[in-house]
Parts: sequence; structure tokens; C-alpha cells
Amino acid sequence: MEPFATVLVLTAAVMHAAWNALLKGTGDGLILIAVISAASAVIGVAGIIIFPVPMREAWPFIAASALLHTRYKIFLIRAYRYGDLSQAYPIARGTAPVIVLIVTSLFLGEHIGPGNALAILIIAAGISGLALGARSASSLEAVSVFYAFATAGFIASYTMVDAVGARLALTPHGYTAWLFAIEGLYFPLLVLYRRGPGALTAMRSCLRPGAIGGALSTGAYWLVIWALTLGPTAPVAALRETSIVIGALIGVVFLKERMGPRRIIAACVVAAGVILLQL
Repeated sequence: MEPFATVLVLTAAVMHAAWNALLKGTGDGLILIAVISAASAVIGVAGIIIFPVPMREAWPFIAASALLHTRYKIFLIRAYRYGDLSQAYPIARGTAPVIVLIVTSLFLGEHIGPGNALAILIIAAGISGLALGARSASSLEAVSVFYAFATAGFIASYTMVDAVGARLALTPHGYTAWLFAIEGLYFPLLVLYRRGPGALTAMRSCLRPGAIGGALSTGAYWLVIWALTLGPTAPVAALRETSIVIGALIGVVFLKERMGPRRIIAACVVAAGVILLQL
């Protein structure tokens, strides 16, 4: 990976960890996600005005990615509803790079050398260790684990779709702008359909955290899509998962959570994988 792409992905990891911590700390995740999506749509519309229109070949990928992002958000909310952030988030984010590695190697023709493959597996193992470090494996909530793994499938799917789509678009910024404009408008409408008019009142009550979350989530994935156009998909997808370590630090420093020896070791494993990935 180029150094510039590495900076992009690590910045995105910080932003991603921050908005997920914000989501977990909110009572009604569906309402907050709706506001976050609406804020993302505003940013996307602004980007449409500024950046070029994607090439015609990219539009099926934009449509597919918008649907995958919607399902990802729904399953993420359910995973957080039944389990802890330190349980569901690492499982979802840690499993996705392994799925991307397998699929891109088998079907998309990307060559992943043994060093990168080993680094990706080490990162995934470390992230999984962070999940198991919070609780014993026997006490993990089965429902939350199911939704976390399902979330990982959607993460891997939209990552690969966007990797191809952004390259075909010949403008990663234009691709991202249209993606968030379409998906960001669709999700609030879906929430209004499910919850009814009362959802509007609930949305107004969380405009400030929703706007912050929208800026963080949109900026984070915007940087990732940009990075996807600069290097292979699997290493980018793996490096962005260092947000798990950043999220753990946010928990310790700002939320005063206790980080035991097992989670510290797991975080070091993730760091080792990132170093290997760069080498």
C-alpha cells in the first residue's frame, strides 16, 4: 500500500470508531442511524455539485452498494441491541477482511501475496481476540453474534462492490457522493415507513449527534473508497479494521472502561498485523 493510502485508511478508522461509539451510546439506534443517513445525504448532494458524474458502468454498483449499506445498518443496530460494543463490533469488523481476502483472491483476480495474506489473518485474529477478551466465549450472546457475523457479510459485500464500482466510475469522489445521496435519502424514508410520523419528532431530538455521526461516517467511508482506488482491496479492508483498537482506546480514555490483559494482547496482535501489512 502507498503511504498516502495508509494515512487515508487510518484516518477513516478513527472516524469510524467514533461514530460507532456514538451509536452504541444512544437508546434508539434506528432513529439515530436515520438522522446520520440524512446528514450523509446532505453531504452527498453537496459532493454531486462539486465532483464529476460517475461513468455509466458504475451505476449498477452504486445501486447495489446502497442496498447493501441499508441492510448493514439494520443488522448493525440489531447486533448492538443484543450485545456489547466490545463484543459485536470486533466480530463484525474482524470477520469482514477474511471474507474479502477469500472472495477477491478466488473471483476478482487480485493477487494477494503470502505476507499480505498472513497480515490480514493476524489482524482478523487480533480483532476477534478483542471480542473474546471482554467476556468468556461461553457467555457471548448467540443472537448478537449471529447479527454480528451477518453484518460482516454485508461489510465484505459492499467493500468489494465499491472497490469495483469506484474504479469503473473513474471518479471515486463522484461515486461516493452519489452513493451517500441515494442511500442517505432512502434509509430515513424506510424508518418513516416503519415507525410512522412519530419518527420525525424522535429524529428532531437527536439532530446534533446525528449530524456529528453523519459527518464522521460519511468522511470515514469516503476516505476508504478513495483508498480502494489506490491499492488492492483486501489490505485496505484489513487496515481499516484497526478502528477496533482505536475504539478500545476511546473506551478506556473517555468512557473509563477497563482494558484487561487479554484485550491488551489482542490489540498488540492487531498492531503487529498492521506492521506486517506495511512491510
